[in-house]
Amino acid sequence: MKKKQLILIGIGILAVVALASLPKIVVDNEDQANVSEGQISETTENTSDPAAMHEAELSPEKEAELTALKISLESEPTAENARALASLYQEKSIYDSAAYYLDKVAATSEDQSLIEETGNAFYEAFTFALDPEKVAYLAEQTRDYLNRVLENDPSRTDLKSKIAMTYVSSSNPMQGITMLREILEQDPQNEDALFNMGILSMQSGQYKRATERFEELIKYHPENLQGQFYLGVSYFEANQTNKAKSQFEKTQEMTQDPMILETIQDYLDRL
Repeated sequence: MKKKQLILIGIGILAVVALASLPKIVVDNEDQANVSEGQISETTENTSDPAAMHEAELSPEKEAELTALKISLESEPTAENARALASLYQEKSIYDSAAYYLDKVAATSEDQSLIEETGNAFYEAFTFALDPEKVAYLAEQTRDYLNRVLENDPSRTDLKSKIAMTYVSSSNPMQGITMLREILEQDPQNEDALFNMGILSMQSGQYKRATERFEELIKYHPENLQGQFYLGVSYFEANQTNKAKSQFEKTQEMTQDPMILETIQDYLDRL
């Protein structure tokens, strides 16, 4: 999810607006408790998708390599061929097709590293998907693969956090919130769970609670650029202008990325 979060930072306000697509739930109120390639298109692009806005074109040589790898995978469905093909699609920011080709091999494999890689690929595609049916399918595939890994290693809270986020966009979002809370009970410093709870607090308009989550996050993980940025956004939305200004200035010193710096400057100009 790191690549996606950095892209979201890069497009600034759109990143925060995108949170509105999640279910409107109260995240910190303790009283609340095999598909064809045609269905996951390798060529479909949506210009409202952050991934499409940052899509990199392949060179003619790599396009030829992609075609050759497809032919090889059909005749010899090996993990090596699937990974090579998925890597090329990831270069094009077409994450659903990367997952699709990994799935062709991983579905019948016992290779735990390949299973995890496929689950993560589906999760990456899930984070960019907009169509509800596609979101549901990618979420289900994410859970299926990552749960196969958890069966052998239940301690993987990083994978549990991803599974939790797939439930947040489902018909049972509180299942995801409960899972994140359970992760934080076991590991109060868990980076992924703190970040996700902060994001979900923002989405539900609980900016004060979001600031608390992101403050915890950067206390334990000060290098987390996404957390530093969203803490500034949370302060901004909570009308804590002095803290927002200080936080954005601190985040400016952590990166040289021009898009991130432009976004931060936009917030500073609005203070």
